[in-house]
Amino acid sequence: MPPPHPTRRTALLAAASIGLGAALPLAGAGPASAAPRPFGPYGSPARRLGPRTRYVDPYGRGDHTTVSAAVGATTGDGWTLVLAPATYRETVTVPADRTGLTFLGASSDPRDTVIVYDNAAGTLKPDGTPYGTGGSATTLVQADGFTARRITFANDWLRAEHPDITSGTQAVAIRVLGDRGAFHGCRFLGHQDTLYADTRSLGVTSRQYYTHCHIEGDVDFVFGRATAVFDHCRFHTLDRDVGFTPYGFVFAPSTARTTALGYLATRCRVTSAAPDRAYKLARPWVPSSDPAAHPSLVVRDTWLGPGVDAGAPYANMRNAHPWQDQRFAEYRNTGPGARVTVPAERPQLTAEAARAHTRDTYLGDWAPAPTGRLRPAGG
Repeated sequence: MPPPHPTRRTALLAAASIGLGAALPLAGAGPASAAPRPFGPYGSPARRLGPRTRYVDPYGRGDHTTVSAAVGATTGDGWTLVLAPATYRETVTVPADRTGLTFLGASSDPRDTVIVYDNAAGTLKPDGTPYGTGGSATTLVQADGFTARRITFANDWLRAEHPDITSGTQAVAIRVLGDRGAFHGCRFLGHQDTLYADTRSLGVTSRQYYTHCHIEGDVDFVFGRATAVFDHCRFHTLDRDVGFTPYGFVFAPSTARTTALGYLATRCRVTSAAPDRAYKLARPWVPSSDPAAHPSLVVRDTWLGPGVDAGAPYANMRNAHPWQDQRFAEYRNTGPGARVTVPAERPQLTAEAARAHTRDTYLGDWAPAPTGRLRPAGG
């Protein structure tokens, strides 16, 4: 019998046996086994980095035992929350008035610090109504200027455990709405609709920057209408126990027509646990809330693995909005999934046009803080 297909939950359980191991609550450890210096080089409640630093530790050695409680205890701008290595099973909302908030993972490995929950779009709220796609998010960031370093954001809702939910299987790990959101060395784990890089409302621009991050899923797992740069990131497509192809799509941008630039993936890698050619690179999402949307995606200087269908990497979500009418393009990609066999299926930028698709042109007057010596987030 072949081994079972990997899921987010098995990945998280595996992570619990790596590095700090029993220090993770997911592994069932007690406080006696917790690491002696939970906040590493980032101080402690007795020796704070600064007056606007709070410490989170499920074993009670910080200011708060949950991330949501720590966010609720902050007011105003510029707070830093240092998260001890642990698996925090909770939903977290960063309200719009918590500007400049930073989540800092105390471990050097983002696999050690996990914020995870398991709502899906079809999961019912206490009032009996479904959460919907946006409401399923484990973490919701409404504030401008949010930064996260070395954190795993996950949604481990599994289709197989909920056969009663046949629609509404979207399960978002994080939804980012604010402007100037930066993620350094983070991981985003889910299946359908993992990373919702979005805006607060139609016509509002939200710039987001993801560097040295690991993002994985299956269906439309990077989606929304933000202006977002993915720099040196890894996109990983999952295997699925299904009898059809494509298994899914990496990107599903829904860029507003009035927004000049959508998603940019530069110097990234697209890898896969699925059979060769099982995935499309993207399809456009034109939501009912914005039927005039004009999705924008540029993938450049990126290695595309064999999991990408090189012959036809794009597809329609709805035939009324064909991908050929959208703003999809590539430039200088490499790898087996980047081979151009049918030029009409793979629009390419000229060298001159490519100069308009860089990190700086997408982010404008915002320059995210440097990453420092940051290693790529592991799978």
